[in-house]
Amino acid sequence: MEVIYLDSWFALNLLCDYLLCLLTGRIAGLCLKRRRYLLAALLGSLYACAVYVPGLGFLAAPGWRLLCGGAMAAIAYGCEARPLRCAGLFFAVAAAFGGSLSLLSAPGGGLLRLSFGSLATAFALCYGLGSLLFRWQNRFQSRGLHRVEMGVGGRSVCFSALHDTGNSLSDPLSGARVMAVSPRALAPLFGEEAALLRERDPVLLLEKSGHSPVWKGRLRLLPFSALGGGGLLPVFRPDALRLDGEERRDLLVAIAPEAAGEGFEGIV
Repeated sequence: MEVIYLDSWFALNLLCDYLLCLLTGRIAGLCLKRRRYLLAALLGSLYACAVYVPGLGFLAAPGWRLLCGGAMAAIAYGCEARPLRCAGLFFAVAAAFGGSLSLLSAPGGGLLRLSFGSLATAFALCYGLGSLLFRWQNRFQSRGLHRVEMGVGGRSVCFSALHDTGNSLSDPLSGARVMAVSPRALAPLFGEEAALLRERDPVLLLEKSGHSPVWKGRLRLLPFSALGGGGLLPVFRPDALRLDGEERRDLLVAIAPEAAGEGFEGIV
């Protein structure tokens, strides 16, 4: 008779499920949302323990497993642009890990008898392979998308930006390059003041931002010209900006509604 200690089983599944969510997000090229992954892992570990509670053995049926997996995927990736694609990838990664880890199970079946050290080592290796896969895919198969992480006034945001070789927008004063970003992507940085982003007149936007304790004096206007004409763009320098994990201090950010498209929220 196999004895199961629920506290250890809970911790083991919490670690496994969290790393599965993390690896899926990494392979998919997502901006990692670790708190959502932790919540999804918490649900998965509670389910794994509930299966062994007397009277709840029916939860081990395949239908309940799929339901729990779907709920975990919804928590972890429900806010992404392509949640169904992420959910499918999550199930694929989980199946691959399940198949590989089953090779390490004890003879005669039963629970996997793995130490935390060996499990952590296995996941670290798989995470490294997944990261290499993501880098290869991003370099050779993507449309030139970059992961952008930005912070202003204690708030942060993460989104994808399209690399455009024809983007020559720059600041005439400092010579810094300018990345155009859609208002929708910048909304988390503005928080309760996100209504400012609905102002399409850049002069009025600059004027209204003067009443904000965070944005007062931060925004200024940048003249630009294009084939369709010219105008002014509100620009600012974020407190922190990373492009594909690399810190960049040579980029300004312009608020541009036209900078969004399929799969990206900015142009760099």
